[in-house]
Amino acid sequence: TDAQGVVIELGGPIDRHDRRATAIARLGVDLSERAVGTTAIGATLSELQPVWLHRGEHFFDDTAIYSCAGAPVIGPDGRCAGMLDLTGILVPERPALRHLVAQSARRIENALVQAQPHHLLLRLGWPGQTLGGDGDGLLAVARDGLITGFNPPAADMLGLSQATPQALDALFAIEQGHLFDLARHPGQALEVPLWSGLRLQVMTQAVHMPSLSAGQPLAPSSRGMAAGGPLRDVEDALIRRTVQDLRGNVAAAAKALGISRATVYRKLGKKG
Repeated sequence: TDAQGVVIELGGPIDRHDRRATAIARLGVDLSERAVGTTAIGATLSELQPVWLHRGEHFFDDTAIYSCAGAPVIGPDGRCAGMLDLTGILVPERPALRHLVAQSARRIENALVQAQPHHLLLRLGWPGQTLGGDGDGLLAVARDGLITGFNPPAADMLGLSQATPQALDALFAIEQGHLFDLARHPGQALEVPLWSGLRLQVMTQAVHMPSLSAGQPLAPSSRGMAAGGPLRDVEDALIRRTVQDLRGNVAAAAKALGISRATVYRKLGKKG
């Protein structure tokens, strides 16, 4: 859903002959708490935390047939962009789905950061942590050192918020030129001090997307994000742009985005 709880994209098996499924699995239907009472959708958007709601934990009897796992999707500006929900009808208790949906939401968040205009993409982790996974902090950085996007792990490591001045030299206790020099050695991690006294490992993203350099017009996905466009449009535009930037190499695009090649082909085919 979007940040208001309105369904903007559907996926997975949906029994169109089951009224209980079609009641919620429809584009544009409002599943916010004000519309349908307590569900994983409303709880996730209110608490901004992954949740699992099973059967009778829903507020109304009409929604007690559903079991839902939900996780928020935080945009590259630190604001809630929407949420991801998994719903089953009369299914067993499966609280582990909360972890699954949270991991899936993290991949969406990382893709949104990579869709921001940037000259440098930094991966962050604590000393001793192996970088290169979905749990890395991500910073999209313009040529002048201003941060154009970040994911929740980066926000936690660096104390970032919507109100924090987003500049590298306000966070790292080294000249920002040293961080840009890392771009010449993709995959090589450097331990960097913060002004807080802590230290982080920093590594540049191996796949560089030059068309998203600072000073150029925003990519279609970034324009959609700035205008509050649906998450599905942001996702589709990011996939198409990444494939173009990598000169049609679908395998490389899938790896860069952390999704399967089948998903890339499906999204490309949907847009012709």
